[in-house]
Amino acid sequence: MHYVIHGRSEETAPTVLLSAGLGGLGIYWKPQLDALGEQYRVVVYDHRGTGANWEELPAEYTIADMADDVLDVLDRAGVQRCHFVGHALGGLVGIDLALRAAERLSSLVLVNAWAKVDTHTRRCFDVRTALLKHGGPEAYLRAQPIFLYPAPWLSRHAERVAREEVEGVRHFQGSHNLHARLGALLAFDAEGRLGEIQVPTLVAASRDDVLVPYTRSENLARAIPASRLALAAEGGHAHSATDPDRFNADLIGFFSEATHARHPH
Repeated sequence: MHYVIHGRSEETAPTVLLSAGLGGLGIYWKPQLDALGEQYRVVVYDHRGTGANWEELPAEYTIADMADDVLDVLDRAGVQRCHFVGHALGGLVGIDLALRAAERLSSLVLVNAWAKVDTHTRRCFDVRTALLKHGGPEAYLRAQPIFLYPAPWLSRHAERVAREEVEGVRHFQGSHNLHARLGALLAFDAEGRLGEIQVPTLVAASRDDVLVPYTRSENLARAIPASRLALAAEGGHAHSATDPDRFNADLIGFFSEATHARHPH
């Protein structure tokens, strides 16, 4: 697994690992790198089957497979423990890690994530995969911003979104890999085990997320014992990108709290 380290370079520095959503590309976290890099060693990677780690995925692919890749990255980077931040699908990877390898996590941040996919989210993915089937990658990627960003933000950033669309086509993971990763996402169900998570957890969501109802995040925050909810009024599914200053401040404050809870003196 290829990965990139930003920010502090020394191996003794506290580490944050950032895991993207269904698109899988580490570049999603660009708005976080400078803010986090002042204090942390920041590990960013492309999910297996995407970007720099592209390969054809097996049809029977699971969230646990994705979590194993994270453990491999941590081992290769010489990281014993990290603050793990996962967006959507990346959050599912974080939940699996918290249940199977909690000793590797200093804290867990779940961004617009869920323990079991919501019926509305499943409907959105059905529509998106139909676009992919009948219109090809260009149609799929042209529709993607509708699910990621609030309408007013899209209106103000039309040129940026057009550039992202071109880059998206260039780096598209392919229909087979997308379906394999989507299948893993849809099959994941950890609702009955959330009470077992003992890692300090921040659940971050936006009320105007049109892909994942914020009520999924409320459910996570209620069920995970050592958790708190950071609920933004707006920002969409990609609120870490549309309002990065607020999101980054929430992250850094939470990491400080989690570190203090582990080392009070």
